[in-house]
Amino acid sequence: MGNRLSKIYTRTGDDGSTGLGDGSRVPKDSARVNAYGTVDELNSTIGMVLACVGLDAEVQETLTQVQHELFDLGGELCIPGMAMIEDADIDRLEQVLDRFNEPLPPLKDFILPGGGMAASCCHLARTVCRRAEREVIALGRVESVRPQAQRYLNRLSDLLFVLCRVLARASGHGEVLWQHERRRKPAG
Repeated sequence: MGNRLSKIYTRTGDDGSTGLGDGSRVPKDSARVNAYGTVDELNSTIGMVLACVGLDAEVQETLTQVQHELFDLGGELCIPGMAMIEDADIDRLEQVLDRFNEPLPPLKDFILPGGGMAASCCHLARTVCRRAEREVIALGRVESVRPQAQRYLNRLSDLLFVLCRVLARASGHGEVLWQHERRRKPAG
């Protein structure tokens, strides 16, 4: 375990730099900091989903496990060369995704963000997850990143999409479907 913080501010970042987990310092707007910062933001948005009342126990358990894995992923991105996310984590996401998706009807239309508070928060988490994936890809263009990081986020965004559908249906609001016909003008 690393050092415990006894004082929250250190003033070392006042120059626009921050310390990585290996002790090196980088600009706060570096690709690495953007990647693990967005993973942290994603973890926070999943916390918003978990704060919603009436969540199914399996959804709560799944998202809590994801929060722990995202903390691990943030650590992996914060410490160059660290390996925390493994293929088994991605396999588990796929199994959970399949289990939640199996009872859902096939999609025939696009879904708009909505469907109750929990589903809406989950849609927000899904979009932040996609951004985190893009940030990890951008980091991989300039520094070494293990492929598991990108694959984990890609699979997680799929799981979050399925959970959006599950949560919208469970809320009684249902899924909000995109009405593509609304733009068509009647012939006449």
